[in-house]
Amino acid sequence: MRYISDTDLGEIVGDIRDLIDKQNQGALLNILIDIHPADIASILNGLKKEDRKYLFGILPTDTASAVIAEVDTPIVEQLLQDISETKISDIVDQMNSDDAADLISDLPNEIADKVLDQIPDEVSEEVKELLLYEEDTAGGIMELEYVSVTATSTVKEAIKIIRKAKDKLGKIHTVWVIDDHNVLLGDVSLTDLVLAKGKEKILAVMNTNIKSVETDLDQEDIAIMFRKYDLMVVPVVNWEKQLVGQITFDDIVDVLDEEASEDISLFAGANDEELQEESFLKISWFRLPWLLVAFIGQIIAALVIQRFETTLTHIIALTFFMPVIMAMGGNSGIQSSIIVIRGLATGEISMDNTWRRFFRELRVSIFIGFIFACLMTIVIGIWLQNYTMGIMVGLALNVVIIQASLFGGLIPFILKRVNVDPALASGPFITTFNDILGLLIYLIIITSTIPVYM
Repeated sequence: MRYISDTDLGEIVGDIRDLIDKQNQGALLNILIDIHPADIASILNGLKKEDRKYLFGILPTDTASAVIAEVDTPIVEQLLQDISETKISDIVDQMNSDDAADLISDLPNEIADKVLDQIPDEVSEEVKELLLYEEDTAGGIMELEYVSVTATSTVKEAIKIIRKAKDKLGKIHTVWVIDDHNVLLGDVSLTDLVLAKGKEKILAVMNTNIKSVETDLDQEDIAIMFRKYDLMVVPVVNWEKQLVGQITFDDIVDVLDEEASEDISLFAGANDEELQEESFLKISWFRLPWLLVAFIGQIIAALVIQRFETTLTHIIALTFFMPVIMAMGGNSGIQSSIIVIRGLATGEISMDNTWRRFFRELRVSIFIGFIFACLMTIVIGIWLQNYTMGIMVGLALNVVIIQASLFGGLIPFILKRVNVDPALASGPFITTFNDILGLLIYLIIITSTIPVYM
């Protein structure tokens, strides 16, 4: 299997475009035949929609099944649009159970039903079993291909089971140990099996100190567990502690990529499907809702300014500092929210230490607000020769930074508590809200203290 560097990938994509234009299937297959499926997926990313569909359509079934497991959901939907149910069934038949279930879930219901009817009963039952679980849970991302032996088996019998399973499973990470009722008892490493005597019982060489997860555990929590304990594979059990599947490190890498992509999209107020979309109308439709929220927010901010028109008319210099107030409030809120969101995602911050985190953010925001209040006082004092006004504006800036930091830090906790992705708190949501509230605080403080510096 040949791996392609990013530099060579660009050249290959150019050559493939030319060959697609010429409909030269033989030359295309000669190029792709020994390239790693992940690199073929990258090649598909670099092509236009119709070229992708053409290239994927000529791939052998075994290659197509490996490639489609590497591409993102929006591209999967494109690639399968004009492919027959029979070929999709052949592709699914050669995939691991977890990848097959992901693919089936992306299909329209009527096509998914036809595909499930055409694939072998054993594969169909496995896929249907996985589809019963929520997509973002342990049950939704686990694979059903694993090796298990009973604790009363001998080492010789276990090795025989492993050899028999090797042809079907390929790589074997861990051998799970169960009892006669399929209840998980522990695991046994391949090293221990090789070193043990053939007649020795698995019970004597097994490890009972293992981590397991239940089928309904959220995939983010599983990713945190993998990172914390440096795991390569973890067993999945049902509520009766019976072994039902396993999750490997490559599954978690996909989870991390998916979660990061989703959070970045939410942060930007966009949709990660834009990356693969070519229609400018569809891309515009993805972005419009969030931009509409920001637009409405700024209209509200304009109405706030209008309410204080008299104050601003009498002291026009006060308008000079409104962009500073809005920017500092928005940036402080975003900083706090990103720190908290990242901490919640990695497990460094938990719901249990909310108040400790709150008081830490409070101290940080007071200190930062004080620093910038002093800077604002000095700037206005030197610029406008009015240190009293500088103190009032600095006081307003201090309050705005404090409220923005606390708001940005607390909202992710609140959203997490109600099972909403905390990444939703950042981007347009926090900046728009802080623009409105920051302006309101600034104008109220300045208006109430006008007699002091007039």
